[in-house]
Amino acid sequence: MQATAIAEAVNQGKTRAVEVVQAALDRIEAEDKEIHAFISLNPEALEAARAVDERVRAGETLPLAGVPLAVKDNLAVEGLAATAGSRILENFKPPYTATAVARLVAAGAVVVGKTNLDEFGMGSSTEYSAFGPTKNPRDPNRVPGGSSGGSAAAVAAGMVPLALGSDTGGSIRQPAAFTGVLGFKPTYGLVSRYGLIAYASSLDTVGPLAGSVRDLALSLSLMAGPDPLDATSIQKTPGLWPLKPAPVGGRLGHAPALVERADPGVRLAFAEFLKALEDAGYELVELELEPLMHALPAYYLVATSEASSNLARYDGTLYGRRVAGADLVDTMKKTRAQGFGPEVKRRILMGTFALSSGYYEAYYERALRLRRKIAAALAEAFRSVEALLLPTAPTPAFRLGERLKDPLSMYLSDLYTVAANLAGIPALSLPVGTAGGLPVGAQLLGPALADGRLLSLAAGIEERGLLWRPG
Repeated sequence: MQATAIAEAVNQGKTRAVEVVQAALDRIEAEDKEIHAFISLNPEALEAARAVDERVRAGETLPLAGVPLAVKDNLAVEGLAATAGSRILENFKPPYTATAVARLVAAGAVVVGKTNLDEFGMGSSTEYSAFGPTKNPRDPNRVPGGSSGGSAAAVAAGMVPLALGSDTGGSIRQPAAFTGVLGFKPTYGLVSRYGLIAYASSLDTVGPLAGSVRDLALSLSLMAGPDPLDATSIQKTPGLWPLKPAPVGGRLGHAPALVERADPGVRLAFAEFLKALEDAGYELVELELEPLMHALPAYYLVATSEASSNLARYDGTLYGRRVAGADLVDTMKKTRAQGFGPEVKRRILMGTFALSSGYYEAYYERALRLRRKIAAALAEAFRSVEALLLPTAPTPAFRLGERLKDPLSMYLSDLYTVAANLAGIPALSLPVGTAGGLPVGAQLLGPALADGRLLSLAAGIEERGLLWRPG
């Protein structure tokens, strides 16, 4: 069931939250041995569900009453481990809860567990987790995408109707596309980052994955809003709920030159989706977005530079894993050598190099200039169209292990997603077709704070039966 339907049933007394959560836990028990979407489960989930039932019996109407919620394991939940998929935080239990999670729990959602991810969010396949890879429920021989692959897999496998992920360069949208679900990256600052373990602070966002646009809209409306604990949170929140599907006839832009860089199967599925939109009455406008051709190198310079700074705190002196050495420097070396995985080490080294004396201007500053050009090009495009359409990923889900020895090919998975993070704008991935029997996603991108517009457009597209559904 969808989250909105579950909440309605619990609020009306047709079922109890404890029954819904028990069913979710039973499904996880049955399915997750194969998929490995979860790193850990919440031992207090049923008790939390009983508390929701008590609130409903007392007369409260809760927007997410009894909805089982999966939370990516780089978001803090008080009392539950927050590993970020890394051995360096293996035993870390935060004494606080992330604002985004707390707001959903206050609305009646029940956290059932923490989901697997690429270590610190650094990856596109959920194979870089220190706790083993997650498999794609659509084909267990393939990856679910990353880094929010555990959250996407949990929704795709029907273990939960709603999950939280984080998106630094596509980490919600790309796994949503690979697994055939919906994923939303909000405007930067719309959802508080308090309680999110940082990867790249100017790019990180928290957002939902679900099986319907309504579930995305409801959960996002509950999470959004200013937070005194996050200085980057936006003070004005756009209207997101109740959701109103947009009428037919919107102007949607697309960039053929960018789409040509995708695999043939993805290009075909995307072209068929565009044709379906046109037949339904949408106006399609071709755009030139040349700066976006260079978004990927700009992103990997900005992201790794910020990661180099953010991850300096994991040195064995304050919290997290500590490996004793002969002296303080040796302790730091051993802690980081044993605590971090190979991809995290690679990105720290890349970022440290880009920030080092003699290279800062040549690499990092040039990337920042290109970031501004990308944001300006997108802003100009939105003067003539309501939203921009792009494939979510250049390929369908690839096989487990296929790209682990080729980091560049892994990075290319983010080809179409990173521009939205660099510009700080909202983007929504929708399942629109298949290639070789595997799901293909398309993104809707809009200007900053047009999150509600994207959701309305997506709801209209969904209402007209233009989205791909399994089975």
